[in-house]
Amino acid sequence: MTRLGVTCIGFLLICLSHALVAQTYPVKPIRIVVPFPPGGTSDIIGRTLGQKLTEAWSQQTIIDNRSGVAGSIGVANAAKSPPDGYTLVVGNVGPVAINHNIYKNVGYDPLKDFTPVTLAVTAPQIVVVHPSVPAKSFKEFTALVKSRKDKLNFGSSGPGSISHLAAETYKLMLKVDLVHIPYKGSALITNDLIAGQIDVVFSDMAVVLPHVKSGRLRALAVTGPQPTPLVPGVPTVAESGVPGFSMSSWWGILGPAGIPQPVVTRLNTELTRILQTQDIKDRFAVLGVDPAFSSPGDFGAFIKTEIVKYAKLIQQVGIKVD
Repeated sequence: MTRLGVTCIGFLLICLSHALVAQTYPVKPIRIVVPFPPGGTSDIIGRTLGQKLTEAWSQQTIIDNRSGVAGSIGVANAAKSPPDGYTLVVGNVGPVAINHNIYKNVGYDPLKDFTPVTLAVTAPQIVVVHPSVPAKSFKEFTALVKSRKDKLNFGSSGPGSISHLAAETYKLMLKVDLVHIPYKGSALITNDLIAGQIDVVFSDMAVVLPHVKSGRLRALAVTGPQPTPLVPGVPTVAESGVPGFSMSSWWGILGPAGIPQPVVTRLNTELTRILQTQDIKDRFAVLGVDPAFSSPGDFGAFIKTEIVKYAKLIQQVGIKVD
């Protein structure tokens, strides 16, 4: 047999092998890494989608919370896992598009070390304060910040997180000051905000919305380009004295680089179906987030765009962590 014939047979065997993998996948539990503590938005998204995959494929999904360094530890763990489709990660804007511009060594390259599967969720943030803060609106809050000699403080999910960048952008645009108090997860920030230990948070909507509805926290504004019906009467930051301000979060599903294309396609197809179901739309609406989906290629292109955008913002704000 000629060398060309051997090469062709080898190629056919590889194609058949990949096709077989796609037909049988999954044959064992799937681990979904959540790079933040339990109770936060990433955790809720991971558990919700994991439950739906279990129902669809009758195969267990295991949620693995690995928090630290603003999400980088968990994302790095996923990047170093076997590229077989049995380890996925809930990647959000922080560890995927921001952290490598802030930390010296996050342990992964966001463009080279991952296989994008699909965008999953988008959402504005919501600015919330403890009821003891004497501001009934975002305009009143800004006036308070400008008038106080002792600075108000704000909590974030860590240096360079979307909650940190949103607050820093607000400070930069209005030339005001707030004291930054970093945390390791949004659920921890919310607990201290409710307890009155911190004054304000530019927060993921999912973790604070129940407390806004119960009156334990006060919503002042949302950070997206338009108001949301989930908090009627709450304006945008841009409408409240900071024209041009707009910042939203996103979450997506990724795996280690090198996952066979048929497995990626199977995952993308199933997650796209799940994200379009009415049950998921209803569940996510309660959390204040919107289901989204994309092709793997479009998600990869979106990540590249976000990396460029936040690199410029980080340079403007001047954030760097040794």
